[in-house]
Amino acid sequence: MNKRKVGGIYEGLACDYLRDKGYEILERNYFTRRGELDIIAREGETTVFVEVKYRSSIANGEPYEAVTPTKLMHLMKAAEYYLISHGGMERRARFDVVSILKTPAGYEIKHLKNVTG
Repeated sequence: MNKRKVGGIYEGLACDYLRDKGYEILERNYFTRRGELDIIAREGETTVFVEVKYRSSIANGEPYEAVTPTKLMHLMKAAEYYLISHGGMERRARFDVVSILKTPAGYEIKHLKNVTG
């Protein structure tokens, strides 16, 4: 299975998790010249940009640790483009990470809200 298909599976798992928590999924795999946003969701009046990270083990660290300040800066630029193009610059927005780790029992999901780098 290629990387894109694997990513789609875990993004789907993250969407299911977020829906169960009351989020409305607005977009998946939103592409701009400035980068890609895995999931764009709404929680109440807040637009939430969600980066999904998956790992099959913690040999190289927790999945969320892959969201570096540089990666976050790219996400912010893509999110800014999304908000401008959707007339939402006045809306509240934040960045979350859904971290998925494969475990012997299935998956461990961690949801980090309002990630700032």
